[in-house]
Order: sequence, then C-alpha cells, then structure tokens
Amino acid sequence: MNTVKPDRNTAFELLKKFNKNESLIKHALAVEAVMRHFAEIFGEDTEKWGIIGLVHDIDYEMYPDQHCKKAKEILEENNWPEEYIHAVVCHGWGICSDVEPVEKMEKVLYTIDELTGLITATALMRPSKSIFDTEVKSVKKKWKQKSFAQGVNREIIEQGAKLLGLDLDYIIDETIKGMRKVAEAIGLKGNL
Repeated sequence: MNTVKPDRNTAFELLKKFNKNESLIKHALAVEAVMRHFAEIFGEDTEKWGIIGLVHDIDYEMYPDQHCKKAKEILEENNWPEEYIHAVVCHGWGICSDVEPVEKMEKVLYTIDELTGLITATALMRPSKSIFDTEVKSVKKKWKQKSFAQGVNREIIEQGAKLLGLDLDYIIDETIKGMRKVAEAIGLKGNL
C-alpha cells in the first residue's frame, strides 16, 4: 500500500469526518497551532508537526474507549505514513497506548495535549475570557487547584517536560504563545 503525505486540508476534512463536537475541533486546532509553534522553535517541519497535532484525537469522539487504537486504523486506511501514525498513537502513552514517545515531535505532542486543555480552562475563567492576558503564573496557580480542570492529567505534562528536558514554565509559556496564534479559531480571543 502506497502511503500518501497528508496535506492540511485532507487532514482537517478527515478530522471533521470523525468529529462533529465543536470543543473537540477547537482542541485539535489548539494542539495543531502549538505543534507548529514548537516546530518553529526547534527548526522542524511545521506542516508535518501541525498535521499530526490536528488529527491526534481523530478517534476520540466516536471511539473514546478505543482511543489511539482506532486512530491507527483510520490513518492506516487512509494510507498515512507510519511516522505520522506512530506520533498520534504514542500521545496516549501510559493511558490508552503502550507506545512510548521517542522523537522530539512525539514528546512535544505528549506534553502539550493535556496542557492546552488546562490553559484553555484557565483562560476561560478570566474576566476577559482571553488567551492574550493568560500568563504562566495564572496557569501555575490553577495547576495547584486539584478541583480545577480535573480531567487534565498534570502528571503527564510533568513527565513530558522531563522527556523533553525542558522547564515546565517555559513549556507553558510557549504553549500559550502557540495558542494565541489561533485565538479566534479556538474561541479564546475574549473581550480584551
């Protein structure tokens, strides 16, 4: 079977085929933007990193109890390259996948997936409801409140930071910057 190098439009159409939920689409767009942002920082392929970020939860709405397993099937059926599939599957490492993130791109996805959720929740709690006045200290303050954004697995974010060998504050800051680039699309432009 010949693999195809997916482009952004094809990836977005495939995502929308399996996901109708607006908040899941916004999450995909946030992760895509942050992946592109980190690819720029590391001098990597922004298109590839972004596309992987965009489809990382492709199976989540329709197959939540088979998350990552169904994603692999969907991407294989669409002749995606193994490298892309591996990156998508390993973002669920230790939760719903036993595939460990090895490449820098995979480690970034693993780390920022949960983090974008925490940052989104933090921004929406602000009077402005904006990512533009959301700072690292605000996120860290909410981080400590276990009752806040309970679905966000903080241990995974910390483990990802260790895998990357990067400071957590730096990762939070750069993730916020990446999300600001798509603030309107992800509903976090707010009323500033």
